[in-house]
Amino acid sequence: MTLALHYALRSDVGLLREGNEDSAYAGPHLLAIADGMGGHAAGEVASAVAISALVPLDADRPPDGEMLGALAAAVASANGTLHEMSVADPSVEGMGTTLTAMLWSDTQVALCHIGDSRAYLLRDGDFFQITRDHTLVQSLVDEGRLTPQAAATHPQRSLVMRALQSSTEAEPDLSMREARLGDRYVLCSDGLSDVVTEQTLHKTLVTVADPEDAVGQLIELAIRSGGPDNITCIVADVVDTVTGPVAPSRGHVLAGAAANGGGAPRLRDDSPAGRAHLLAQGYLQAGDLTNHRQPAGERAADSGEAGEADGADGEDLADSGPSRRRWPVVTTILAVLILVIAVGGYSAWRYTQTQYYVGSDGRQVIIYRGIAQKVAGLSLSSVYQRTGIPLSHVSATEASQLPLSTDSLADARRTVQNIRFDYNCEQANLRLQQWEANKPKPVTGKKGKKPAKPAKPYPPAPVVPANCPALGIG
Repeated sequence: MTLALHYALRSDVGLLREGNEDSAYAGPHLLAIADGMGGHAAGEVASAVAISALVPLDADRPPDGEMLGALAAAVASANGTLHEMSVADPSVEGMGTTLTAMLWSDTQVALCHIGDSRAYLLRDGDFFQITRDHTLVQSLVDEGRLTPQAAATHPQRSLVMRALQSSTEAEPDLSMREARLGDRYVLCSDGLSDVVTEQTLHKTLVTVADPEDAVGQLIELAIRSGGPDNITCIVADVVDTVTGPVAPSRGHVLAGAAANGGGAPRLRDDSPAGRAHLLAQGYLQAGDLTNHRQPAGERAADSGEAGEADGADGEDLADSGPSRRRWPVVTTILAVLILVIAVGGYSAWRYTQTQYYVGSDGRQVIIYRGIAQKVAGLSLSSVYQRTGIPLSHVSATEASQLPLSTDSLADARRTVQNIRFDYNCEQANLRLQQWEANKPKPVTGKKGKKPAKPAKPYPPAPVVPANCPALGIG
């Protein structure tokens, strides 16, 4: 049994973008998707460069043991090309792209991934993601600081931490996998995975048998969900080349910014970087560099054989449509710093809520939760318990110590017990002092005679606890 692929690829500009910055390729031995970042910094150039670097691996397939090395070398080559372009044209310095690619040899599959485009596998009815997003949100999920449910709707879920960029060295994830007959693989840009749930993806891939129909339905689902981004999707089934009921695909398919009617990358080639890339790829002659421009694109979907057109725009950089929502490196660093400060501030506030101290509101003694400080005029504490002990009955020594920090709530309560004990002792001594002052003098008669009337009964002296300090009362 010899395994091969039966695949389909389609790309759509979506409802809100003016041009398509995605690029993709599907061939007998190579599936690849790149999602350009940068907007005005030519994200579609970056994605096309990445796909162009990988395409030769489909025809000139490396030996099984060298597939990962070949993918890594292609990524490094694309990285170098992007760097050279940014040096030649500083206006595209921030451009970059995600990249997810699979290189096949019978049952062996080499997987290369960087960024937040995704690869999924449907096997024996089970559906799961086989790539890990290189995003800030995914790192928070991995650390247990964010749930997968919260990550799905997080406003910064597309903040990419690793990508193929002109300004940094690429660090893709590389791994080997084993394919099985009946497997169905899906590669997609986040224009699909951001708006269509994994449950819906799973259901669609199980119920729609033909890859061409499946990619069409998935693209339509993303459009119905608002289509806020470019949408690119590859569906590939693992089939038997000899006995299988479905014949493997033979042609190759280019889509998105990497394809136009003649197979040339559809770039913003009126920029120096775009023209230089087209010249390097042999699509232009030197004399064409000063007067080459693609016509303005329109919304289109790519599928079928090599060279089908996609709706990428051909406007000047200054007049191009909305930029990608992914942020440049400096803004990314700033956003990360803000997030770290926010998380740190929240953690510090949570810590203060485990602290207690004894203080007063000017009238009575109170146990407070928090710390006896203010930040920017905001109190870091709140009332935990009012004790009912008047501040006027607290000794001058103890009152001068308030607010008094404690190690725990139990320690705060012990402090209040001591203050309450001193207060109770003071009240008992005052009652004894008053009893002594009001005690009647003995009634006596004339010398040698008994009193005419017996003395009235007088209440017994108030009890003062033995361990109470005296108030100077004899």
